[in-house]
Amino acid sequence: MPASFPTNRSHAVVIGCSFAGLLAARILSDHFERVTIFERDPVHDYPEARRGQAQTRHLHGLLAQGFRLLNRLFPHLESTLVQGGAVVSDMGESIRWYHHNGYKLQFPSGLSGVSMSRVFLEWEIRKAVLDLPNVTLRASCTVSRLVTTPDRSRVVGVELASEEHQGPTPIIQADFVVNTGGRGSATGKWLEGLGYSRPREEEITVGVGYATRIYRRRPDDLIGANLVMTSPTPPYQKHMAFLFPMEQDRWIVSAGGWLGDHPPTDDTGYREFLRNLPVADVFNVIQRAEPLSDVYTYKFHSSLRRRYERLNRFPEGYFVLGDAVASFNPIYGQGMTSAAMQADALDSLLRRGSSLEGLWRSFFRKVAKVVDIPWQIAGCEDFRYPETQGRKPPMTDLLNGYLARVHRATHHDSVVYLQFLRVMNLMASPVSLLHPRIMRRVLL
Repeated sequence: MPASFPTNRSHAVVIGCSFAGLLAARILSDHFERVTIFERDPVHDYPEARRGQAQTRHLHGLLAQGFRLLNRLFPHLESTLVQGGAVVSDMGESIRWYHHNGYKLQFPSGLSGVSMSRVFLEWEIRKAVLDLPNVTLRASCTVSRLVTTPDRSRVVGVELASEEHQGPTPIIQADFVVNTGGRGSATGKWLEGLGYSRPREEEITVGVGYATRIYRRRPDDLIGANLVMTSPTPPYQKHMAFLFPMEQDRWIVSAGGWLGDHPPTDDTGYREFLRNLPVADVFNVIQRAEPLSDVYTYKFHSSLRRRYERLNRFPEGYFVLGDAVASFNPIYGQGMTSAAMQADALDSLLRRGSSLEGLWRSFFRKVAKVVDIPWQIAGCEDFRYPETQGRKPPMTDLLNGYLARVHRATHHDSVVYLQFLRVMNLMASPVSLLHPRIMRRVLL
């Protein structure tokens, strides 16, 4: 064992080869002699939407904070993405965004964003992670349970499901196990089986559904912007549409709606849905563009948060990260960036010292702080609709009244809009929009 790794950092296991799982493996590779990723689906060396990733064929947003963290973990990622056809541009200058009955100002913000397909981004990150000499992927391999010490106080490995259903099932020893199995993670069931409590769950029912289609992209399709966002003005509008560039000279278009008011999936109905939006920016592009795919649909019932930070007992050596902790309304594009920030929190804790004892407490507290901001942003926006169900935080209606004025100020004030972009990109707290300098400009 290399001298740089303490004796209790021999082997780490990651459950799930998702975006969050790959980032967890990248972090753990700096702190453990070996890292093994177990993924239940087959994984191939090309961009793909696997069976367990129902949403990957749809539009995904990587916020500026997430892009910054990825570039730090993978120094050559930006150039690799651009060479592969991704579009990097200024998030203030390149977005034509109609919201709250007006267009937001276009101006140089200094915040870089990247636009590409989710499967392409994940493939490039997967290649970079698996190129690391101490990381191994075992695909088509399901983790069936956690293995613990006799007193069940510490996780010491995982048991794999036996494909032949005979003979002993293989047990993989590990000093550290991270579950990135997504919203459907088995952690709650495993905890109860070990005599622990499930984390309390919070849910906000939004009934979002959207339909996505790929189109051929030509240089003169869109003048004066790189991407288009048409967002509703709640509560009387529920429809939205986004048009983003992606690799191989294609557009990805996602149209959607809240609370069961979803777009049609036939060609005529899909076009009519886009034509009837408050502005025709997306429709004007797709009406003369060549479709390259069918219309894919996705429905998202509710945002879900699991309060691991409020548990009093938890097995040592076991951690949960990504959508398994919190999954947000995907309309706001926060999931990948939240996962990157959670992985960064894990990295900072592992760098503090060699002891792993009690680390779960600090980790889940840090993760809770990471999740607080996107959860608050998404919840405030979703509760603009009176039909939204869930626990509405105090002052939500009052804050939304002020934020409506913030949105209108972004139509003409670059100072307000820049701070809003920083909040939206998870680079600043929403409280920063209440700073006197910003409030004065908003209210006047």
